[in-house]
Amino acid sequence: MDWPAYSPDLNLIEHVWDMLGRRIAAHQPPPTCLPELRRELLDEWGNIPQYQIDNLILSMPRHCKACIASSGRHTPY
Repeated sequence: MDWPAYSPDLNLIEHVWDMLGRRIAAHQPPPTCLPELRRELLDEWGNIPQYQIDNLILSMPRHCKACIASSGRHTPY
């Protein structure tokens, strides 16, 4: 299978970025400047539980099977 040109479902870091975005969006009050955003991102990066990263890694076979089944088109991931 040719590698799909744009397949964020096969790029685990995209899922981590989504986790970070959701965590930062939940902050009250939200960051108001770049240094504050940077600090909060670094804090949240360090607070992602290892089991969530492990689950992402373990989900790769399912992601690949879904991508193959859809012939490289959109998948539900």
